[in-house]
Amino acid sequence: MKNKKILIVEDESDILELLDYNLSKNGFSTIQSMSGDDALNKARESNYDLILLDLMLPGISGIDVCRILKNDELTKNIPIIMITAKGEEADIIKGLETGADDYITKPFSISILCARINAVLRRDIADNENSKILFDELSIEINAREVYVNNERIELTYTEFEILRLLSSHHKWVYTRDQIIDNVHGEDYAVTDRSIDFQIVGLRKKLGSASRFIKTIRGVGYRFMIDN
Repeated sequence: MKNKKILIVEDESDILELLDYNLSKNGFSTIQSMSGDDALNKARESNYDLILLDLMLPGISGIDVCRILKNDELTKNIPIIMITAKGEEADIIKGLETGADDYITKPFSISILCARINAVLRRDIADNENSKILFDELSIEINAREVYVNNERIELTYTEFEILRLLSSHHKWVYTRDQIIDNVHGEDYAVTDRSIDFQIVGLRKKLGSASRFIKTIRGVGYRFMIDN
């Protein structure tokens, strides 16, 4: 993942410099930003492969920056990893709900952060195999990362799309919540079963009639089942 361009948004100068130094040392091209307003401007002025976004920022909060970027045609496809000192589940869920693709809580090691960044960037590389998945009214364009229900496009967060792709690519397979976490976010991803359930609820709501394909296997997890 060398030379990938990352926008680092962090208002604490010592942490910002530490992130910039270590990510540059690991082969990434980095740009710094210390406020929400500046981050929005920089995100729209250049092409970034990923954004590291602190939750607590002066002016516009990280949550609002994420929401704005994910609703902007120019920036909505840029993966966002939120950095936060808040480890409470409610904050994690709120960040994911706004469209964040991953999160990491302070304090963290640079090696774990780089592993998370590489995992997100790998998932962002188009998969040439099975580029289109069709089930009745549901159409999943893998390469374009687009989902249609009854020919109407629906907007999914990165995580929602990855869960749908995983389940639909291996329909009838039953995935535990831990397996979903490992496949979508990589091993040792610090998230609870409740967060996965929250993602499934949001995904089903957006899928509408096609939500019937995602079945809950009580006491185990989830699977994708087509109608008999």
